[in-house]
Amino acid sequence: MKFYVIGDVTVDHLYHLDHLPAPGEEVAPVRASMEPGGAGGTISVTLARLGHSVTLAARVGDDPFAQYALSHVRESGVSESAIQRDPDVLTSSITVMQAASGQRAMISDGAANRLLDPAKLKKKDVEAADALIVSAYSLTEGPQREYARKAIDIARGAKKPVPVFLDLGAGAVNRAGPSLLESVIQADYLMLNQHELLVLTGTNSISAALTQLGRQGAQRVIVKVGKMGSIVWTPTETELIDAVALEENVVDSTGAGDTFTGAFAHAVMSGATLAQAARAANAAGALSVTSFGAQERPITPADLDEALGK
Repeated sequence: MKFYVIGDVTVDHLYHLDHLPAPGEEVAPVRASMEPGGAGGTISVTLARLGHSVTLAARVGDDPFAQYALSHVRESGVSESAIQRDPDVLTSSITVMQAASGQRAMISDGAANRLLDPAKLKKKDVEAADALIVSAYSLTEGPQREYARKAIDIARGAKKPVPVFLDLGAGAVNRAGPSLLESVIQADYLMLNQHELLVLTGTNSISAALTQLGRQGAQRVIVKVGKMGSIVWTPTETELIDAVALEENVVDSTGAGDTFTGAFAHAVMSGATLAQAARAANAAGALSVTSFGAQERPITPADLDEALGK
């Protein structure tokens, strides 16, 4: 399968702490590391490791961080033909502080990613893909927003329409709020977590939120609900897909949602039902949190089969 992915690539600075610092407080991390990250990079790497042909559209600076941010992208064989270089703006970075309780705080700089030039989007590349995957961060601001919306229009208007998978993120939803709904509602597959769902719809329950999305035209919604697994919703059915339990310890949740998205798209495009795809995605998300960093745990089809007990 051929996937065209639009999303950020970043350098992630990860700090694991006993607790998040109060204003003015200085704390020492239990563990600190720097890892390649970003939703676009992580989704692309996940798909490539699962055996697919992937083109990633992102923008990086002309700096040493660019090489590091793209290191796993290159190792995985993802095409860089749609990667743009910015001579003036730095490669994006994110600082993640994660407490032992599970609480997180983040400092995110969209930097070069938000300047992805829509004039360089090639229509034939989107039309040639079997599926388009867009991270909602790409729909928040700057030229990158126009790039993503243009790609979605091309996919939907192609002679053979290209399915659109749209993955939300807390930062994108918190920044744009319900105004983001117009840009994402027509996706063939809309993926988000419980917090993002409630903020996006302005409701206070999952059932009310899904009802609202249905009224506004949503066709397939997949809600990530953490330790409970995920919920698959269509206008005719709602099903909770249990989480996949592993014997390995959870060490870092960075990038788990993006890994989920890549594995879900992999399974759907490989012929799985929505429920089967969600279960495979649950397994991939569970595997991803057993290593530090968004892209450090390679996941293959054999890994998914083993996690699913096949």
